[in-house]
Amino acid sequence: MSTVEDAYRIAEDITRTQALNFHYGIRLLPSGKRSALCAVYALARRIDDIGDGDLPPEQKVAELSLVRKSVGNLDHSSDPVLVAVADSTRRFPIPVSAFEELIDGVQMDVEGVTYQDFCDLVVYCRRVAGSVGRLCLSIFGPVEPHTSRYADQLGIALQQTNILRDVREDLLNGRIYLPHSELERFGVRLSVDEFGELDDPDGQLAALLRFCAGRAEDWYSLGLRLIPHLDRRSAACCLAMSGIYRHLLTIIKTSPASVYDRRLSLSGTQKARVAAVALARAAL
Repeated sequence: MSTVEDAYRIAEDITRTQALNFHYGIRLLPSGKRSALCAVYALARRIDDIGDGDLPPEQKVAELSLVRKSVGNLDHSSDPVLVAVADSTRRFPIPVSAFEELIDGVQMDVEGVTYQDFCDLVVYCRRVAGSVGRLCLSIFGPVEPHTSRYADQLGIALQQTNILRDVREDLLNGRIYLPHSELERFGVRLSVDEFGELDDPDGQLAALLRFCAGRAEDWYSLGLRLIPHLDRRSAACCLAMSGIYRHLLTIIKTSPASVYDRRLSLSGTQKARVAAVALARAAL
């Protein structure tokens, strides 16, 4: 049986080793909020890992069902991550139902759902990332209808960035998130060439990615309306996490081919610089 202290320590270890982008923001929070956000991240990561793992689809569905049941019975679990989440729900107004939304979104991946238009994609983004935005807000505070909407929109912006960053990796794993109607409009057929790079002989894919990046920027503008409502350190955390992804988005919009042969990422130094700028901006 994990003590609460042990449970939080395990959740923080998971976050430090696996939240390669978010950890730079999370560490800007005071200890109480940091521990709770690590607990939320650790459970969200567990759900994501089921969807991204190598299990056959039917087993993934079974595993997601088990997590769904455990989320509904947090107070009776001895699992350290769930112990940490349960304690966090007693300290913050964490919407446990948002974890179920995340499970719904990951199940869409398992079932191989495709997206005809952007409205379809927003449903997916809201489930897998808007839910996480609202979970974070419950720890940042304050939770109001308008701040919840902003947190949801910021999560959707982040997920759009993920989709553009990972377009090659997702294709190789049999997943296409770019809406079919937009692929058709830009004359794009996603494929890789003999070198394993995304094939773009006439530049249509680059044009599509620039278009999608511009739209994602609009969602950041909507979501970042959240910042003035947060306390300084919560604002710094949010700015750092979103800033890393916005930096990636800027690179993609400027040079779409940067994602054709690899998974684009920032160096540790670049991420630390974004976090430092976020802290300074939040102090203004």
